[in-house]
Amino acid sequence: MHLPDGYLSPETTLPALAVMLVVWYISFKKIQLIHNQALIPSIALCAAFSFILMMFNIPVVGGSSAHAVGAVLVAILVGPWAAVLAVSTTLIIQAFLFGDGGILAIGVNCLNMAVIMPFSGYAIYRLISGKATLGSKRNSVAVFVAAYIGINLAGLAAGIEMGIQPLFFKAANGAPLYGFYSLAVAVPAMLFTHSLFAGPLEGVISVLALGYVVKFAPHLVVREAQRNIDNLNSQGWLAKNKAVLAVFIGAIILSPLGLLTSGTAYGEWAPQEVKQLIGYIPAGMAQHADKWHALMPDYSLPKFGAGFMSQSMGYVLSALVGILVISALILLSAKLTRRLENRN
Repeated sequence: MHLPDGYLSPETTLPALAVMLVVWYISFKKIQLIHNQALIPSIALCAAFSFILMMFNIPVVGGSSAHAVGAVLVAILVGPWAAVLAVSTTLIIQAFLFGDGGILAIGVNCLNMAVIMPFSGYAIYRLISGKATLGSKRNSVAVFVAAYIGINLAGLAAGIEMGIQPLFFKAANGAPLYGFYSLAVAVPAMLFTHSLFAGPLEGVISVLALGYVVKFAPHLVVREAQRNIDNLNSQGWLAKNKAVLAVFIGAIILSPLGLLTSGTAYGEWAPQEVKQLIGYIPAGMAQHADKWHALMPDYSLPKFGAGFMSQSMGYVLSALVGILVISALILLSAKLTRRLENRN
């Protein structure tokens, strides 16, 4: 679902980025970081979780692959507006540092996975769960359904965005300039992948993760943290989060499992793969694709070599670097926000 550059026209990506600039501004205002300092570490941990989760690809029938996102779970933990910032930070770092998703497509990818997915999923979760106790049967059903529908709606949006390209953006000879599969192909393909593979994975992981958090780190759930604020304040950061950090360490060590899936996700093909699929590279795609050279492309270090062990080392290092950079960026943003507020 990480759309690369070249698949969408600037007439699609630039308006999406403009929308996201407004959404990001509203998000900062909504959660008011200056008045919610206790929420900042939780947002950073949620962003890091989403990042590491997206590194684990699963195979899909037809030679493709898919992954979970965690955006609905993040919205349940810290609220949908905070989820916008957490998941957006993850997607931006993925694009710039690892080449996962296009630079020009950041607005579209954030709109799909950091807005549509968490807000729709959170609304469904609240509707089904009601006042049910966290971890109860009804609550778990709500989490699964919300996560499942949320990622499918994000996939649907991506399918529509790709599918309208050959309809509106063509060369003089009628050849597509950017995306080349019509709505009749792109939408079913995205829904097939997410309804049968990524959706169930998203749902199961969300249920298990929320159950784990409720048991071992309830302070990460906003409403639970508010109920237990006195007890939480008496604990150090490490004491509160040791169970979560243990999961992160395990996930970093196991991250090379994502290498076992060799198929490229639908709509994320490199230009040469596109040429093999349709016989040519669309002119607009050739113009905009591969302009940005990531420091650690595809979560790897080129100097490590092409063997599985070398790739695994690059993957583990990428996981560690990504988590640290994402967390640091969120903490730095909060610090800058606090300074600007104090000056005013």
